[in-house]
Amino acid sequence: MRHRLSHKKLNRTSSHRKAMLANMATALVIHEQIKTTLVKAKVLRPYVETLVTKAKTPTLATRRNLIADIKDELAADKLLAILGSRYKNRPGGYLRIIRAGFRYGDMCPMAYIEFVDRDEAAKGLPYVKEKKESKVKKPSPKKQIVEKKSVEKKTSAKKSTSVKLDVKEQVSENQETKEEI
Repeated sequence: MRHRLSHKKLNRTSSHRKAMLANMATALVIHEQIKTTLVKAKVLRPYVETLVTKAKTPTLATRRNLIADIKDELAADKLLAILGSRYKNRPGGYLRIIRAGFRYGDMCPMAYIEFVDRDEAAKGLPYVKEKKESKVKKPSPKKQIVEKKSVEKKTSAKKSTSVKLDVKEQVSENQETKEEI
């Protein structure tokens, strides 16, 4: 009997389920709409609605509680600053679930879960965590010379001889900018 059991197990261990719900809640808060299976959406809705209800009172204790729940400071800050104030006068029902057909591979029912008065511009925004800058200064990577191991090249002559080539490459500016980002 399932007395006093309020959530579905989703065929996962409790730690996996908690981590999955925290990750899905983070994605939902950042993008304000995600596509997932119908069962996961139904489990996620009360989880996120309690987070939004907590975020209505912006205190330091609430911020710490939200970070402990969803393990992401950026999402917790958005909950407190934007979503908490947006739904300040709403007593509940912050999310809606819209069915979206069936998945091709296994015919699993899919659904969109989204905030009721969501920001259309937030959908698909790149999620980038802000990196904390360290106090130690690193040398600039401009004009670094990368040395590779010697490469052996066999020539196709009558005698099989091996020629060693030393290869040196400079790191291009495009790779430098990608690393800095």
